[in-house]
Amino acid sequence: MVLHQLRPTRSSWVLTVLAAGFLALDGVLLVLAGAWSRRPGLVAGGIVFLAGAVGVGVYWRHHTRRLAELREALETEAMKLNQLRADVDRSADS
Repeated sequence: MVLHQLRPTRSSWVLTVLAAGFLALDGVLLVLAGAWSRRPGLVAGGIVFLAGAVGVGVYWRHHTRRLAELREALETEAMKLNQLRADVDRSADS
């Protein structure tokens, strides 16, 4: 079975945090640069980067919940399969 592959790994969490942090840092710096130089384009770009950082976090949470649902469904199906195998073995023995 590949049940162990349906769990988010620590490395995926670290990469997600790094990606969101990088986007957030870029967003904050662009907003500050735009405010300091009075350039609304930089402020708008910074807001887009900040929204992207939030989006990365939201998507990762959605992804981990979906993995948990898939893992639960796979475990349920594995239990059903084992039950069917046991029933077949019992009927073959009799």
